[in-house]
Amino acid sequence: MGFFTSKINSIRNKIFSILPNAISSSSVSEAASEVTVEPHLCLNRFDLVELSDLSKILASSKPSTCILDPIPTKLFKEAFPLVTAPILDIINLSLVNGYVPQDFKVAVIKPSLKKDPDDPMNYRPISNLPFLSKVLEKIVAIQVCEPLNTNDLFEEFQSSFREYHSTETALVRVTNDILMASDKNLVSVLVLLDLSAAFDTVDHNVLVEKLEHVVVIKVTALGWFKSYLSDRFHFVNVHDKSSSYSRVTCGVPQGSVLGPILFTIYMLPIGKIIRQHRINFHCYADDTQLYLSINPDEPNRLGRLQACLEDIKNWMTLNFLLLNQDKTEVLIFGPEIQKRKLLSQSPDLNGIKLVSENKVRNLGVIFDQDMSFKSQVNQVCRISFFHLRNIAKIRSILSRSDAEKLVHAFITARWRSC
Repeated sequence: MGFFTSKINSIRNKIFSILPNAISSSSVSEAASEVTVEPHLCLNRFDLVELSDLSKILASSKPSTCILDPIPTKLFKEAFPLVTAPILDIINLSLVNGYVPQDFKVAVIKPSLKKDPDDPMNYRPISNLPFLSKVLEKIVAIQVCEPLNTNDLFEEFQSSFREYHSTETALVRVTNDILMASDKNLVSVLVLLDLSAAFDTVDHNVLVEKLEHVVVIKVTALGWFKSYLSDRFHFVNVHDKSSSYSRVTCGVPQGSVLGPILFTIYMLPIGKIIRQHRINFHCYADDTQLYLSINPDEPNRLGRLQACLEDIKNWMTLNFLLLNQDKTEVLIFGPEIQKRKLLSQSPDLNGIKLVSENKVRNLGVIFDQDMSFKSQVNQVCRISFFHLRNIAKIRSILSRSDAEKLVHAFITARWRSC
């Protein structure tokens, strides 16, 4: 637990060290991000949940269990008809009083590996919460998304955590725009921004301000979120060994229902900042990609992109997010002659050296300079063949149905995701 805590503290300390510079050089005003809506569209209090709605949510929830659950989730779902009254009371009392039970604010962290297992920095802290707390979060999430949709507050080019949006919608748009620009003999510069532990450094006070002034959540509903964010604790459990509890002073829990929605709300001003500089962009959770199509012969061709990156960096610092310039990647597309013209002048994007990578991984898909996707196709074929060969070794003891499940889980799912 100490590693994860010290990692976040280190990032926060780094943010505090550069905060004075960001304050003095920032030209970004968040006042314009506030919205004015009719009083009847504000979310002042949550609606009580009916038994029928609670039953539907329980039925549609996965029976996942963690060590914080007093009984296995599968058993709880089977026994629910016998305990409907007290469960319904717990949920509705929380909504009415704007209070989240303390037991619902404890999470057990299961470290999720991203890359090299020997590097502790590659472990992401995924929070597992009690089943009933996730049910409560689902109920709140439904009611919070209503004013977001009614007041048209969702970022148009944010593809995460939204119905009918996915990594596919983000990748299709970006790919289409880049190919269209190449047909016009333009060079496209794609910048993939990297944030350091973005979910874990979200400032609770700043988030509450955005809930109140951007989403227009007031009174009891706002009190519920203050209770949800305060007095949270988490601990690590690995191989049945648990660490001591650690207080959560910032961040939204990864693995929770509300965490991704709250992070999306936190990042809402980013779209306005980028639009001011007339830069194309698309977001997926904490992955933000900027792209600009230009003629290399134009004067100050990258000026808008440089100014945009500076404003983004300052806004992130002011909101306790850290842009990792060392891991931010750049890829340049377009006719070869035009690309060479741009690279020959060795431009710099506010500390990000414009040295184009041969290929980058964008939302799980490998982009190459020619947009041929050969590397992506080769990787998918290689991994698919690996799994197919392993399934073949045990095919004789599998039923047709089980074999189909394995093929869809390990092979065709990869085809659909790219």
